[in-house]
Amino acid sequence: MTLINTETRFRGLPLSGGVVYAKVCLFNESRHRAIPLHKVSDREVGREKERVRKAVKVVREKLDLLIESVRAKVGAAEAEIFTAQKMILSDPALEKRIFDHIDSKNFNAEKAISSSLDFFESQILKMDNAYLKERASDIGEVKRRFLDALANLNPSFQCAGESFCRKGKDRVVIAEELTPSLTMELNTKYVRGFVTDRGGVASHAAILARGLKVPAVSGIANIHDMMFCGTDVLVDGNSGEVILWPTRQTLSQYPELKLPRGEFVKAIGPIPSLKVMANLNLAKNVREVTDQKAEGIGLYRTEFEFFAAGRLLDEEEQYQRYRSVLKATKGQAVYFRMLDIGGDKNAEFLKLPQERNPYLGFRGSRFLLGHRDLFRTQARALARASRHGRVHVMYPMVIDLEQFAQLQKAFLEETADIPAGEIKHGIMFEVPSACLDAEEFFKVIDFGSIGTNDLIQYVFAVDRDNEAVAYDHHPDRKIFWTLIRHVAHAARKHRKALSVCGELAGNPVYARKLIREGIRAVSVAPKMIPGLRMAIKNKPKLSGTKAQRLILKKV
Repeated sequence: MTLINTETRFRGLPLSGGVVYAKVCLFNESRHRAIPLHKVSDREVGREKERVRKAVKVVREKLDLLIESVRAKVGAAEAEIFTAQKMILSDPALEKRIFDHIDSKNFNAEKAISSSLDFFESQILKMDNAYLKERASDIGEVKRRFLDALANLNPSFQCAGESFCRKGKDRVVIAEELTPSLTMELNTKYVRGFVTDRGGVASHAAILARGLKVPAVSGIANIHDMMFCGTDVLVDGNSGEVILWPTRQTLSQYPELKLPRGEFVKAIGPIPSLKVMANLNLAKNVREVTDQKAEGIGLYRTEFEFFAAGRLLDEEEQYQRYRSVLKATKGQAVYFRMLDIGGDKNAEFLKLPQERNPYLGFRGSRFLLGHRDLFRTQARALARASRHGRVHVMYPMVIDLEQFAQLQKAFLEETADIPAGEIKHGIMFEVPSACLDAEEFFKVIDFGSIGTNDLIQYVFAVDRDNEAVAYDHHPDRKIFWTLIRHVAHAARKHRKALSVCGELAGNPVYARKLIREGIRAVSVAPKMIPGLRMAIKNKPKLSGTKAQRLILKKV
């Protein structure tokens, strides 16, 4: 494949937010492509089994260190990723299969391990469950750890041994797959971003990358083979865009890049033209919101509290989290999105039946109305928490007025006996039917929030998590902005609050366009707030249309 040496743009799947511009370091993907796979003599069987036992000990010790490291750097929930790998390693069925291959087939240790783990991985991949298929990568990780231990290898770079090799320091690391070992065994204090051929949004490694606040993008086929160590690259982990050899004109569209490497944009106070709120996934991270002087929380993705815990949270556990967020924001509005389960957010602990088309299935508000027990627990926790701050209950994936009425009625019925503070009820405008009926919605709802990620997906029939069509998931179409204008007009007419919380809200070009459409509030990732405010406050060097073309130009 021809190496690229001019500005070239790719669009993949955004795994972890943030924008970075740095040189490339290529991760070595070939260290297991020439592993010794052969048979041994009967006299050598005992030796091979002992090699396996020693490798198990080495891998277990390394996993123990990783568990402690992740627990300290990221959190206890994320550390469970490596606990799961340790459980695979300790499975008696795995050890039995490996030793059986050595005893009965005279496989050497490498061949016995590879064959056994490949078998288990293939069985999981046959299952009709997207979440379990993501977990198959854990088996691949255990296999790589085994083989590294047998060969006394560690993850390395293609340029390892060369005088110019930086080993990922101050570099964007390019790899075929963003594995947990790659994200954690590197010194992530110095790695500036990741780009990979493959890796899902819900993968363990993607969760770790987000926890480490390292920008990451996946789903760009053969990206590893298109460049050499030292290639200049810009990685936009918010939009999923990766730009090789970006020009100065392109770089000027990203104000946060003007700071010296390793520094973050300092907090900037509110600006008059746009109210900038913050997105929040976990209550424990609310400090990031207050540090960036956000004007409230425009999207609290409450389902992520469940994902992080790996189980259902009871009323008291939810109440404690919600109360802590309200107290930390000191009277600012907090928009609590009710559990948004389904589609790309499958919760294994709920043991939900597999759907043929989950994006059009039992998700969002349908899920809430269909699981009244979960709805009740969350509603009561929110009602109790409302005594400590301004609670805005936001219902996801609402399709029509009747559904909203059912949701609001259910909330009021479940919390009738609780002395609560002021609670407002609104919806996410992310389904075309709701947007088209915005005029009627704003007669009854207290507020609205446009979720552009799903709205683009449903308006243009493009799966936003499918790397094969990711290039088509963008808002550069007239009809999309006609829909935005329609919703904004209805909100102004009825004097109701409206914000935008999709990824495009953090893009200065689109944020200016939202302002022109009459929208005066957005919600973005906390670390994007300073750059967005800075860009909106300063007059853009390019016209919106020209800058937009520069940002969204495709290969």
